[in-house]
Amino acid sequence: MKNQKLVVIGAAETTSLGDIPNLSQVQLHADGALNALADAGLKISDVDGIATAGENPITIAQYLGIHPEWIDGTSVGGCSFMMHIRHSLSAISSGLCKTILITHGESGKSRIPPPEWPWPPRPGSYEGQFEAPFGTMGPPDLLTLPFLRYMEDYNITVEDLAMVPVIQREWAALNPKAWFKEPITVQDVLDSKMIAYPFTLFMCCPRTDGGGALVITTEERAKDLPGKEVYVLGAGESGETMLISQMQDFTTSRAFKTSANRAFLEAGIEREDVDHLMLYDAFAHLPIYGLEDLGFCERGEAPNFIRDRNTAPGGKLPVNTNGGGLSYMHSGMYGMYAMQESIRQVRKVAAAQVPDVNISVAHGIGGMFSASGTVIFSNQPN
Repeated sequence: MKNQKLVVIGAAETTSLGDIPNLSQVQLHADGALNALADAGLKISDVDGIATAGENPITIAQYLGIHPEWIDGTSVGGCSFMMHIRHSLSAISSGLCKTILITHGESGKSRIPPPEWPWPPRPGSYEGQFEAPFGTMGPPDLLTLPFLRYMEDYNITVEDLAMVPVIQREWAALNPKAWFKEPITVQDVLDSKMIAYPFTLFMCCPRTDGGGALVITTEERAKDLPGKEVYVLGAGESGETMLISQMQDFTTSRAFKTSANRAFLEAGIEREDVDHLMLYDAFAHLPIYGLEDLGFCERGEAPNFIRDRNTAPGGKLPVNTNGGGLSYMHSGMYGMYAMQESIRQVRKVAAAQVPDVNISVAHGIGGMFSASGTVIFSNQPN
C-alpha cells in the first residue's frame, strides 16, 4: 500500500437525504453512485471494481451496467464502507483492478423494501440463543449495557451524556442538509422520551433515507481527471464479538483500538496531527468511546473533553461537523456519511467548514460493538 498512492477521486451522497419515498434501496445506491462518478469525471465503463453492503454487489453492478473484475460484499454494519476502502487499497495496489466504486443506499425511513434481517433474532443464531431470551429488544437496550458500566466506573452522569447531542446539534444548525437543526439544551435532551435508560430520544439517531458513493483509483490516474483527489493515508479494521455481552471490557472497544492503531501506523502520523474527526454516533455514548479508544483522550476523560467544548464549533478538535448521526441523518449504516464529511472537510467544501483542515479521521462501528473501521484522509500525500 505504501508504494502506490491511492486516492478518492469521486465522492457524493444521494441527490436528496432524509425522506425519499420515491426511490427503492437499489435506486438509492445508483443515485449516489452516479453522483460520485460525475464528481470524479468518470463513466460507468471506467469502473472495474465494485464494493457495497446491504445489497449484493452483483445486484448493484448489474443495475448500473458494470462488469466488475473485483467484488467486495463485506457487510458487517455501519463500518463496512471503511473496510471497503481498506480492501480497495489492497486490490488496486495488487493490480486486481484500477477503479473501484463503493456504493451505499438505505431506505431506513421509507423502508422500500422492508429490511430483511429479523428482530428478534433467529432462534439458532448466537443472539437468539444467548441474549434475546433475556429480553433484549434491539440496539437501544443492548447498547445501554456497556455504557451503564462506563457510567459506574468513571462516575459519569446523564447530564454528561446529554452534552453529546447538544453540541452536535450546534454543528447541525450550520448545515442546511441536516435532518434536525433546532438548537437543544441539556434539559431538552433529558426531557425527551425515555427509550432505554440512560438513552432518551435525543440521544438516539433518527431513521432516514439516503446513501452515497466513493470512487477510488491511483494518484497517477487521478491527475487526468477533473475531480479533486483526497489521499487515503491509512486504514484499519477489526472485529470483537457478535454478542455485546461478550465484550472483553464494557468500558472500551478492542475493535476500535485495533482498527485505529492500524490506520495511524499505516499513515505514519500521530493523533496531534489530526485536524478533524468523524465518530460514528448512532447513540450518544459512541463518540465518548471513540475519543478514548482512538487515542484522543485518556480513559474516562472524554465526557469532560466534550463538556469543555473541545469538540464544538471553535473547539480544538472539531468532531461530527455535519451534525453527526444524531442530527444530520442516519439511514442505518452511517459510515458512508462520516467519510463523506471527512472528504468534504479536507476538500474545504463542507457546509460547516473548519479552517485549516488537512487531515481528517473517519471512524465507524458495525453492529453492537462487533466491528470497527478507521480511515485517515488528507488533501496532501504523506
